[in-house]
Amino acid sequence: MMKFELGISSFGDVRRDHGAGKAVNAHRRMQELLAEIKLADEVGLDVFALGEHHRPDFMVSAPEVILAAGASITKNIRLSSSVTVLSSVDPVRTFQNFATVDLISGGRAEIMAGRGSFIESFPLFGYKLDDYDALFNEKLEMLLTINKNEFVTWKGEFRAPLVNRGIYPRPLQESLPVWLAAGGTPASAKRAGRMNLPLMLALLGGTPEHFVPFVKTYRDAATEAGHDASKLQLGISSQFHIAEHEEEAAEDFYPGYEVLMNRVGAERGWSPLNRPQFDYLREKGPLMVGGVEQVIDKILAQHKLFGNTRFLAQLVGDEMPHDKVLRSIELYGTKVAPAVRKALEDK
Repeated sequence: MMKFELGISSFGDVRRDHGAGKAVNAHRRMQELLAEIKLADEVGLDVFALGEHHRPDFMVSAPEVILAAGASITKNIRLSSSVTVLSSVDPVRTFQNFATVDLISGGRAEIMAGRGSFIESFPLFGYKLDDYDALFNEKLEMLLTINKNEFVTWKGEFRAPLVNRGIYPRPLQESLPVWLAAGGTPASAKRAGRMNLPLMLALLGGTPEHFVPFVKTYRDAATEAGHDASKLQLGISSQFHIAEHEEEAAEDFYPGYEVLMNRVGAERGWSPLNRPQFDYLREKGPLMVGGVEQVIDKILAQHKLFGNTRFLAQLVGDEMPHDKVLRSIELYGTKVAPAVRKALEDK
């Protein structure tokens, strides 16, 4: 049986500084984020992942740089993106950056590649949204080729060709683990299954049961392509907060969650979030917000539903006092993770 991994993901939510310099909020938030990574390692969590964005409300635009800083203050925890927006980056440079993190960390780096749920990186780096899918497919294929081969010959549509060029540095690991990230699109599940790649599924709305067909599509696609679906790694990610008591967790979490969801929702035409909707998502939906026992039960229920091998708890917002965030991580690592691991080992 594969080891069940428990970890954290973050976008580095930050209050906007406004202006071309004196980024006081971003500086504070960066120090807090490094403290979160350090604590997650100390309490025995398995993974810390950072999501790339290019917006004023999320601080992580260069996850590799922050992961390298995290590598220097941790010992065991794996360091991942969540996600690298592969469509708008250069696969050569991305591989080099993560290989460098791997060397700094002693073999703990991995890449989680995705198309991204926001589109700011496309005009920023000179790409066309019309090429959204083609860019991702080509760059994923190139990244996987680089990961397997020291010398690469490559020709594609969106970058200059390579002719027997060496790509350096190489990682300490035999190759960098590359995951695909998805939000529930069947085509993404089929792609990951056909390519025999680990898949991370973000649960942000609805009910967990709604995503069961998606996971079946992933495993069926792997089987049809001749792979052993029982060996696939599957991750589930849900937004998250733990406190000493269930209602305390809800009161801590809701203000920042409401701000985040309504800010993004206003951009996308969603109806405003209200407290009854939040309570439904917490009780019946994917939100992991509660006391220790509630979160343990919910992680185990998701595992029973999906047979996943990893759970990533997504930290949300910059409204909560940071001592509460650190306490949530501490409870996750010292109370929740051991109980979940024991329950799964006893099965």
